[in-house]
Amino acid sequence: MILNYHNTQIYYKLSGTGPAIVLLHGFLESSRMWDYFVPILAQNSTVITIDLPGHGKSGFIGKEHGMELMADVVFSILNKHQIQKGVFAGHSMGGYVALAIAEKYADSIDKLILINSTPAEDSEERKINRDRAIKVIVKNPEAFISMAISNLFAEETRDLYKSEILRLKKEAMKFPVEGIIATISGMKNRKDRISVLKKINTPKFMICGIDDPIIPYETCKIEASETNTTLISTPGGHMSWIENQAIIAKILTLT
Repeated sequence: MILNYHNTQIYYKLSGTGPAIVLLHGFLESSRMWDYFVPILAQNSTVITIDLPGHGKSGFIGKEHGMELMADVVFSILNKHQIQKGVFAGHSMGGYVALAIAEKYADSIDKLILINSTPAEDSEERKINRDRAIKVIVKNPEAFISMAISNLFAEETRDLYKSEILRLKKEAMKFPVEGIIATISGMKNRKDRISVLKKINTPKFMICGIDDPIIPYETCKIEASETNTTLISTPGGHMSWIENQAIIAKILTLT
């Protein structure tokens, strides 16, 4: 299906029937990351998967893909199909988008699941690294994409997940460079939403990898405690949806 949003085509898919569950992918990923989970969830739910702006088959919208803009895109899809509430699960950047939805459209949240994500804003060091990333991708997008995706996996597991890494790289190479840059900028400038997560009264979960190279496990523990969020620890790193498919599927089906 296609949503025309600000003269830009946004690709998405609805599967199954029942209560809604919205699955939001991370940076340099697409709705394809949920292919394993959709048939399982669609047995009892209406599953909405979306290629966020600049990712998958969706076009890019502007110079910056802020989390609020992406939240508006998601909400527009839900509104188009008269879906008022749902479970929102987001991986990494998808979690940032889910939190923006929780702030802008609080009544739409039945349950929130952050997978390898954080409610905190970027540190100053991380912001500097985002700026460096933009400079690299302008000069050599292929090298940036290859390095960025490899770095999502712990070095000792890259051989184990070689085929998945190659597939992710091959897909991301097709994304518009302008969209990738706009998304990096949006992540860099995103708001701190620790207070937003704390205010959510519906069930909320943080799924954190104990060896996550992107979001340290100790940081997750502190944030979960500060926001009264249920912490679910998983073995492995940042790519729990690959490293712990059965665990993630079980958590999602319990929604």
